[in-house]
Amino acid sequence: MMQKKVSVFRQEHFNAAHRLYNPSWSFEKNDAVFGKCNNPSYHGHNYELLVKITGVPDPETGYVMDLKVLSDLIKAEVIERFDHKNLNLDTAEFKDLNPTAEHIAIVIYDLLRPHIDADKDLHIRLYETPRNFVEYPG
Repeated sequence: MMQKKVSVFRQEHFNAAHRLYNPSWSFEKNDAVFGKCNNPSYHGHNYELLVKITGVPDPETGYVMDLKVLSDLIKAEVIERFDHKNLNLDTAEFKDLNPTAEHIAIVIYDLLRPHIDADKDLHIRLYETPRNFVEYPG
């Protein structure tokens, strides 16, 4: 019998400030490429995070992954680390990495992946605004 995979999702949110800036470029080039996102005083977003786990449900519990466990994991690894922080100044992850939505999604994936069973797929969707979002399937 073929085992059927199911996806489960957990949505969380966090608020963070950042500045998009390449230190090897002039202010003018940064301004041309990043526009308002290059504001030297930073700017903030209300990020919406959607974490998707795909796998075969456990035969005993029926769970792909206990969503309470997933919620606690996201809070410990992502929310406590990034919520109400300046990503450029307050986090080790973005000390030398431009905190674009693309990079934030990859970092979140890398923070969560070691804690999720290897037989499960992890997929990150991060909304920077209601109309701008990125996905990282790992």
